[in-house]
Amino acid sequence: MKNRIKREKLFNGDMVRKRRIYLFLVIIIILTGLASRSYPGLFPHFLAQYLGDTLWAATAYFVLCAVFPSIKIQTAGFISLLFSFFIEISQLYHAPWIDSVRANRFAALILGAGFLWSDLICYTAGILFAVLIDAALRRFGKRLG
Repeated sequence: MKNRIKREKLFNGDMVRKRRIYLFLVIIIILTGLASRSYPGLFPHFLAQYLGDTLWAATAYFVLCAVFPSIKIQTAGFISLLFSFFIEISQLYHAPWIDSVRANRFAALILGAGFLWSDLICYTAGILFAVLIDAALRRFGKRLG
């Protein structure tokens, strides 16, 4: 009986709706981040330089929330910040095998290429931004019932 209740909770309408919202945000954020890298002239210089890294961390946050829609905001923020920092710190490691993986454009978007202190600041800002959006969405969702 308990497993049935857990399964129903995983697939109830509220969880599906949350996942759709989070995945929609992920798509919008990815498109904006790619645009900031592909068309930097569309953005002020400061944004063009740092927006991609900031949005990368926000994407990590919302992907985590899409996978675990009932996760607490603080927990999601902490885990996504740890993940983002781990990816950045891993860029200090340069072995031929990992550098060949990073040479792939898609892998480079996820794993990065070189360590930058400014990326840690961008990741923190991106996750704070995502946390604020998530908190507002959850508050708004409760008001709607």
